[in-house]
Amino acid sequence: MKTPKFLAVAATLGLALQARAADAPRRTPELVEKGKASFAKNCASCHGPRGEGDGPAARALKPPPENLVTHPMKGGAPAVFELLGKGVKGTAMIAFKHLPEDERWALAFWVEGLGAKK
Repeated sequence: MKTPKFLAVAATLGLALQARAADAPRRTPELVEKGKASFAKNCASCHGPRGEGDGPAARALKPPPENLVTHPMKGGAPAVFELLGKGVKGTAMIAFKHLPEDERWALAFWVEGLGAKK
């Protein structure tokens, strides 16, 4: 049974993602292309050029990078954007706060589209 504390945290996270989605720029072909270029520069070494978790660094990582094609992130681009800002504790996935916000949104839109390429 889920505790009230868990439900409060889940509700807060849901509201945060909704608020972040409202702040998202409009998805455009140019922004997605910017995300594709940023993915090749910042993500492909681990996630692979097609996002399948098979980049050259992947074998050395424990846990291995996620296959973004077969396991798209629930919550879409807003959730990816949030993850890019925080990283994933216990993995090699760092926070990408050094990237400008528009570039993180571009990456989020690109990554969101990878799951549609199954």
